[in-house]
Amino acid sequence: MTTLSPSAPRDATAPDVRPVRVTGPRVARLLAEAEGADAVRRAALAGEFWREAERSGTPLVEELAGDPGHRAVTFLWRGHRTTRQVLFFGNRLTDRDHLAGSLLERVPGTDVWHLGLRLRADHRAGYRMAADISLRQPPTDPAGLQQRLRSLSAHAAADPLNPRKVATRWQPADGSVFALPKAPAQPWSGRRGTVPAGRVERHRVAGAAPVGDRDTWVYLPAGHEPGAGVPLPVAVLCDGDMWFGRMGFADTLDALIADGAIPPLVVVAPDAVDRQTRWRDLGGREHFVAFLADELLPWAAGRWPLTTDPRQTVVAGQSLGAMTALYAAHLRPERFGKVLAQSASLWWRPGLPSPAAAKPAVSGEPWLAGRYATTPSRPVTVHLDVGLHEGAMVDHSRALYDALRAAGHAATFDTYNGGHDYACWHGALADGLVRLLGRAAP
Repeated sequence: MTTLSPSAPRDATAPDVRPVRVTGPRVARLLAEAEGADAVRRAALAGEFWREAERSGTPLVEELAGDPGHRAVTFLWRGHRTTRQVLFFGNRLTDRDHLAGSLLERVPGTDVWHLGLRLRADHRAGYRMAADISLRQPPTDPAGLQQRLRSLSAHAAADPLNPRKVATRWQPADGSVFALPKAPAQPWSGRRGTVPAGRVERHRVAGAAPVGDRDTWVYLPAGHEPGAGVPLPVAVLCDGDMWFGRMGFADTLDALIADGAIPPLVVVAPDAVDRQTRWRDLGGREHFVAFLADELLPWAAGRWPLTTDPRQTVVAGQSLGAMTALYAAHLRPERFGKVLAQSASLWWRPGLPSPAAAKPAVSGEPWLAGRYATTPSRPVTVHLDVGLHEGAMVDHSRALYDALRAAGHAATFDTYNGGHDYACWHGALADGLVRLLGRAAP
């Protein structure tokens, strides 16, 4: 992970993260051995190949001669006689406008389908796969094939040979995740059996229109009961239905606290509900900031010993939730003194159409960067994260970072080699809480 400090050069991020299609060494060997072999021999070769893949797990990760900074990463699918094509759907690795570029190839005469990518050795990403077993042959014209693959992508699911899973947003099936050898460690992810477990509760919090009453997840650290002890730091986290309903983030909080990386804290995390509600509430929406500051936090403080010190109050989110977190600190710095914004949707601006429309291009400075730049400095500390495969969002986040620094805010900016992806956000969310609330935090 690359961190930009106030004195860091603008080109601090390492280059050459583009995925390049390659044939990995193990598949290359299978192709060579299968060429010219009869059907019996090919079946034997494929059987041996699959036994190796089952032992090692997928994707295959192999070194490349003369290129220690990258790996050949090979995604595999075991087909059968009805398999017509197989689509790899990788987070920010698949071009949604050219899905044919992410089709797997078949080793002739076998059930081995493969797609190899040359990726930088610190890459982490979620992905899914889908096999086309329809009766009709795939269309030959590009437009027809794109439409067919777009329909197929809706049925993508986890890689059967990869035991590492990641929850997906608005999808019926989980995805898979890979992390290459130099990817940032995620030491606090997963459940540690010996760590004291905090308590997760779900409550219905009353709210004024248009937010209305909202289901909210509350994390309470182990050993802290209502009405007892000194006030605790608090984090408001968007998308509670993902973080506590599907991602198991309570286990990460337990580990962070047990290791002394952060102090015991309370986390309140309202649900996003659904796509339409999320779009209505998240972003630069004053009504949702008012709900967080004037309804959610007072409700929580009436039940548990929470601090009212903005220096010990974090507001955090991802994508549109990150935009919400940034806007909350901008509007209400007396309430939210620390911001953790991951992959912020800085393309957002007032007056945008429904989420079904294409995301608009940002011409010049992002709207929120302009708001921070033209208002007096506030006592707010901001940490920004963005993936190197997120296109213009990297430049948007850097522009906001520059605006924050110019306005006198304490701000840091990290990039990671990945995409718009819970597989990356999970570890970075833990790291960000350590940065903002740990012993060395400002």
